Amino acid sequence: MASKPPPRTPLAGGAPIAIGAMGGAVIGASQGQVTAGFLIGFAAGAAIAILIWLVDRRR
Repeated sequence: MASKPPPRTPLAGGAPIAIGAMGGAVIGASQGQVTAGFLIGFAAGAAIAILIWLVDRRR
């Protein structure tokens, strides 16, 4: 009886979103624009998460 190979674990992309949002808020606070920094950091983290997802789909 042949054993099945273990299922492949997908990569996670939530950490870049969280780090981007927090980092953007901190950088934005230093510039007096917390909301803009948060949104820019969130968008950058989301873009990285999408790239991780696309790379993971090709594996």
